[in-house]
Amino acid sequence: MPPFNPLAYRIAKVGVDVFLLAAAYCLAFWVRFEGSIPESMTPVFMASLPVVLLVQFLALEFLGTPKLAWRSVGITEVRVLLHGLAIGALVLSALRVIVEHGLASFEASRVLLIPFGVIFIDFLLAAFALIGIRVLWRTRQERHERDRFQMHGYRPARTVLIGTGPGCIQAARSLASRSQTGIDLVGIIAETNAKVGMMMYGLPVLGTVESLEQATETYDLEQAIIPIPDDGTLVREFVKRCEACGLRPRVLTDADGESEKLNLARVRSVTVEDLLRRPTVRLPGDSVNHFLSGRRVMVTGAGGSIGSQLCREICKFGPRRLILVEQAENNLFNIHRELLREYPQLDLIPVIADICDAPRLEAIFAQHRPQALFHAAAHKHVPMMEWNVGEAVKNNVLGTIGLADLADRFGVDHFVMVSTDKAVRPTSIMGVSKRVAEIYVQTLADRSKTCFVTVRFGNVLGSSGSVVPIFQEQIARGGPVMVTHPEMRRYFMTIPEACQLILEAGSLGQGGEIFILDMGQPVKIVDLAYDMIRLCGLVPDKDIEVRFSGVRPGEKLYEELSLDGENASSTRHPRIFIGRKSDYDLDLVRKHVSELADALDHGGEPAVRAKFKEIVPEYFTPSLTVDQTTPLSLPTLPALAVSTS
Repeated sequence: MPPFNPLAYRIAKVGVDVFLLAAAYCLAFWVRFEGSIPESMTPVFMASLPVVLLVQFLALEFLGTPKLAWRSVGITEVRVLLHGLAIGALVLSALRVIVEHGLASFEASRVLLIPFGVIFIDFLLAAFALIGIRVLWRTRQERHERDRFQMHGYRPARTVLIGTGPGCIQAARSLASRSQTGIDLVGIIAETNAKVGMMMYGLPVLGTVESLEQATETYDLEQAIIPIPDDGTLVREFVKRCEACGLRPRVLTDADGESEKLNLARVRSVTVEDLLRRPTVRLPGDSVNHFLSGRRVMVTGAGGSIGSQLCREICKFGPRRLILVEQAENNLFNIHRELLREYPQLDLIPVIADICDAPRLEAIFAQHRPQALFHAAAHKHVPMMEWNVGEAVKNNVLGTIGLADLADRFGVDHFVMVSTDKAVRPTSIMGVSKRVAEIYVQTLADRSKTCFVTVRFGNVLGSSGSVVPIFQEQIARGGPVMVTHPEMRRYFMTIPEACQLILEAGSLGQGGEIFILDMGQPVKIVDLAYDMIRLCGLVPDKDIEVRFSGVRPGEKLYEELSLDGENASSTRHPRIFIGRKSDYDLDLVRKHVSELADALDHGGEPAVRAKFKEIVPEYFTPSLTVDQTTPLSLPTLPALAVSTS
């Protein structure tokens, strides 16, 4: 077989179009004069044919029609073809009027006196021919692909599409008759009875969501696809219905209601991130673009789950330079290599450094002079910090304080610290260490020209060491899945949500604020475990056992996002609040921190815990002997955020 020649292929397509346009023009004359062209019109027909073909071809070329692939013909391609032919018809009509009223005395121009009826009929026939040949070509190619896959024993899954919204429209257009995607789209399941029995984009509406089980049996369905809504509760209900019917649930992300195309790679299995029991938080990017574009930006902890995603988001806004500070060499190598591949035009500086190494950090600040700093480096695992109290103090407290002081000294414009809900009424070393860091950053903001702000949120789904990858590992081993307590609850957010909040906080902050995300209702960890087991196609407590291991040191059954004393106010985003609390004196805080460091060096763990209690009076170690079976009355964010100290 000779090699494929793109130029020859395009010339062949243009040749077919020109032939069809010529045939349509000939047929238009024949139809207009009922099969008998008068002798007086024969010269007009013969002489005008090249002019008509030239005008139509130039109009189509102007709109880029020859570049459109016949294989993917759709509404967009049809619209372009009709626009091109309409422009050609208007030009020919205009030439007819000009010749008739101004140039009729010139014999040569009389060949352009094409009857208006011929022009109109030619438009219709040409549109039918050009659109028809493309539809036939697409149909032939799709049939060829089906035959080829079936010949190799490949059978696409019989699939139903749930919903009739814009996202479903795009899915129907792109998935119908596309066997190479592994999907044989059988029909659509509508939300109401009003559309049952109708045809939508060539697909029958088989029934409603309530009759999904009956449709599954009748049409031998194997899987169902839903364009993912913002509300995870709907996805959860969708998954339950699919499980009851024996269907494999799939979701479709990034379905754009204004686009005629769909990235078929976005059809995927349901993930635990889809099951958040609240709408996904989407933040505007205009202020962030102004905040980051063309500036020198530094990220600490750049190789971690939050830090690496933060770097990806920052790169989208075109910073002048991005300094990636990370202690772990391999993590830094991976994120730096990824960003170099995706953003080769950016100035990306990988820096191996420990935030506790003050001389090293000072040299970095002096060399790169960052204008915005996002501090995501921290020790975050609660039980691990209970066993390593000194490391929590050095990294989370002293490291953050040293970094903040350098930012103040070198005139960094914005300093954004990543904190945690565990800093609210802390019961763990990790939580209280982050709370002390919050206090220092807030009090320093009162005396500094640097805008210091803090971002506080709950658990991040999928971050390294979080509960999701741990459950995934336990499920892969065949169980058991270990949950600490049946009433353990946590707020959850996705990594992209967390990073968007961090960036938005940097652009909104004036100094001293703690930004808090309203994360909806907390999720029971045991429910999350059951969801993950079901998403793997397994039955909880049958295929995979769920066991309770007991509350670990430093943990509490539920977390909070704000203190009663924080006077929270709303922002321009309805789900972001600002908690302000600046009752501390910076000199006193520095004295406390100095005594904390001294306790670490000379007093040991008991002295450190006692000093933490002095700095953060609300810090306490919960008793593990209390009745932990009593149902909890969980406060929501607004209830926590309205009281004033």
